[in-house]
Amino acid sequence: MTTTSAVPAASARRRQSGPPLLLPAVAFAALMVVSIVLARQTPLPTDSAADTLAYYQDHATAAKVAGTLQFGASVPLAVWAAIAYQRLRRLGVAAPGPGIALVSGVLSATSMALCGLTVWTASRAGDLGDAPLARSLADLTFASGGPGHVVPFAVMLAGVAVPMLLLGFGPKGFAWAGLVLAGVGVLGTLALLSTSLGLFLPIARFGGLIWLIAASAILPKQRPPRRSAGYEPEVEPV
Repeated sequence: MTTTSAVPAASARRRQSGPPLLLPAVAFAALMVVSIVLARQTPLPTDSAADTLAYYQDHATAAKVAGTLQFGASVPLAVWAAIAYQRLRRLGVAAPGPGIALVSGVLSATSMALCGLTVWTASRAGDLGDAPLARSLADLTFASGGPGHVVPFAVMLAGVAVPMLLLGFGPKGFAWAGLVLAGVGVLGTLALLSTSLGLFLPIARFGGLIWLIAASAILPKQRPPRRSAGYEPEVEPV
């Protein structure tokens, strides 16, 4: 009787491994890349209010579509963070890594949603002819879609990369690459002090997108037979 009931329980745990990580990762990357292409000429914080207003007057449609796509990209990013959290917990990671990845992923997705809604709002600023308003919306777009999105996104990568490294959930070189990208992304905070330091943002953004997709394919659904100090697998009660 005990053996018979244990088999369905084990099968249920296997079925609860969660949906594939690759699907939300690819959806997020695709929406992000298309939105960035559409908004590639978005005014920088160094541009004047008049030039910023002129941009939104001339590119209102592109800005509106880009904002919509950026808002849409926030959804699969949040979904990815939730699935990654569940996957890492199922793999037995008891350290804070999964929680850090989840919280940072939600923060990153929230900032991306704010950025998209701000871009959409700014696309209508041209009709008002209000240059200071257009400049303020452009600044909020940069802050939320730049450091506001990339920095927590980088921390999310670290929350996944650390357990991958310590528990051998993938090649060590790949895990280290994730940590390097995370470090570069955190340095993107400096872009709020000077736009000349914003070079860290695209490195972490696009490098992180590639790493995210690869990690989605590499991260296993079942724990390899290995343990490491500080990341002892949790034992499920029978």
